[in-house]
Amino acid sequence: MKRRIVLGTYVLSSGYYDAYYLRAQKVRTLIRRDFLEAFEGVDAIVTPTAPHPAFRLGEKANDPLRMYLEDIFTLSCNLAGICGLSVPCGFTTATPRLPIGLQFLGRPLGEPTLLRLGAAFQAATDWHREVPPVAR
Repeated sequence: MKRRIVLGTYVLSSGYYDAYYLRAQKVRTLIRRDFLEAFEGVDAIVTPTAPHPAFRLGEKANDPLRMYLEDIFTLSCNLAGICGLSVPCGFTTATPRLPIGLQFLGRPLGEPTLLRLGAAFQAATDWHREVPPVAR
């Protein structure tokens, strides 16, 4: 988190505003437009929460890039101004069994739809009742 704050401060500092911030805002607008177009045909988009299953505590602490990329799928909500909901959807088969997440993405202010989807998913599965061994 500190790394992101420092990077954000650097990008917004004098001399870098036009080069980075304005360009990033343009990209953000394109990302939002793509999501809004997708939501014209669907109520929600389902994705993994992360590109990899959970990992052991401290396992990736020495690899900041890998840690940064673990939340790459959840960033789209913030960038596009849409809502998202993550629910447990399984565990790895290796020992220890580590949790895997599923993410529902919805239209701006579409939280009621996502909450209904999440409730329906949890009613149909028992993943939310299982506790990872690390948490026991």
